[in-house]
Amino acid sequence: MKTFVAKEHEVNKKWVVVDAADHVLGRLATQIATRLRGKDKPIFTPHADTGDFVIVVNADKVQMTGRKWDQKFYYRYSGYIGGLKAISAGKLREKRPEDLVRFAVKGMLPKGPLGRRQLKKLKVYAGPEHPHQAQQPEQWEI
Repeated sequence: MKTFVAKEHEVNKKWVVVDAADHVLGRLATQIATRLRGKDKPIFTPHADTGDFVIVVNADKVQMTGRKWDQKFYYRYSGYIGGLKAISAGKLREKRPEDLVRFAVKGMLPKGPLGRRQLKKLKVYAGPEHPHQAQQPEQWEI
């Protein structure tokens, strides 16, 4: 018996919508990353993109446990001396709540070209509306 290897152009990719309201960020991100990679499918192939498209709505209503809103920081570096910028999770939630979910999922995907391609299939929106009605996404309950 030969081992089955999925080819990306033969995989049927669905669109799903998940409501992030009142979900804990890390637990939600693990489910989304699993779905983006395609690990929930029996045809999962590690080197191929077999996952689905995921639309996340209400990203501004996501929860964190403990005191992470004040104590968790996100860093970026400009490349210059003294160019390290830090923003707390609470301030990031006020400015760009979509980035909270995107950063959490990005850390759980493979590093390299495959992971970047899989991250492009994640669409995150702060409010309850999204512009992907034409793809006929189905509701995904977590």
